[in-house]
Parts: sequence; C-alpha cells; structure tokens
Amino acid sequence: MKTLDYLSLDEKSTGKIVESLQQLLADFQVFYTNLRGFHWNIKGHSFFTLHSKFEEMYDDTAEKVDEIAERILMLGGVPVNKFSDYLKAAKVTEVANISRGEEAVKNILDTYKVIIAEERKLLALASETADEATVSLMSDYLTKQEKLVWMLAAYSTNDCKK
Repeated sequence: MKTLDYLSLDEKSTGKIVESLQQLLADFQVFYTNLRGFHWNIKGHSFFTLHSKFEEMYDDTAEKVDEIAERILMLGGVPVNKFSDYLKAAKVTEVANISRGEEAVKNILDTYKVIIAEERKLLALASETADEATVSLMSDYLTKQEKLVWMLAAYSTNDCKK
C-alpha cells in the first residue's frame, strides 16, 4: 500500500503539491551551494561574523533540503537528485566568486525573496487540499526566514556599507 492510502489525502491534489515541493527543493539546493561559496570565499572586516553566519545558514538549508525531499516521498513522489536538474528548474540563480559581504548578503536577501514567494504559493496550495503537514512545514520556514530577512536587512543597512 501507498503512504497516501493512510494519510487521507487525494493523490491528484498532492501531485500539485509534490511539483511545488520539487521546485522548492531545486531552489534550496542551489541556495545551499551559493551559501557554501559565500562561507568559503568571504573576506574583509566582517569575515568572522559572516563566515560563521553563512555556515549556520547552509546547515539550516541542508536540513530543509532533507525535510522537503522526505515530504515529497511521503506524498508519493520521488525527489529529484541530479544537480543538473536542479539548475534547470531552480528560480534561484547559481553564483560564484562572491567574497564581499555586502554582495553576499544582497544575494541572500534576493534569494529569500524568491524562496519565500514559492513557499507562500505552496502554503496556499497545501491549505486548499487540507495538507496540514505541508502547511505547518511552510509556516515554520516562513516564520524563521522572515526574522532572518529582517536581521540581514538591518545588518546590510548598518554594517555592510562601511
């Protein structure tokens, strides 16, 4: 038997949720790689602050990647796992050789704008289909990300412009 048989969720409706989760998975995988690059390449007066923050962020992103992939499996899908497929599907753009804190933080804020918009669409879709577990997951992500965006915007305004 399939997991969906026990979850009381409609297979057709969950198919749309799986598609949206696949999109989010691709975006987070590209974001993770960008964050690793920022962590490795950061230079300048904010090195110690940003180096640690970027590590914290990529660890959190790796956890989200796993949660999203597992949610796809729970809903009867198969998570994409080829980076070439992520690059084709992702709305988040791959970047390289960013070593300035201001540029890295700006990229992160731009990325969260994309990811948050995708999560809001997914939350609405999951809500329409009574998929409360996906609603809860997206709601949890949004709560933490909105706070992080606020903090990064405040940091960028006050510190990165020095």
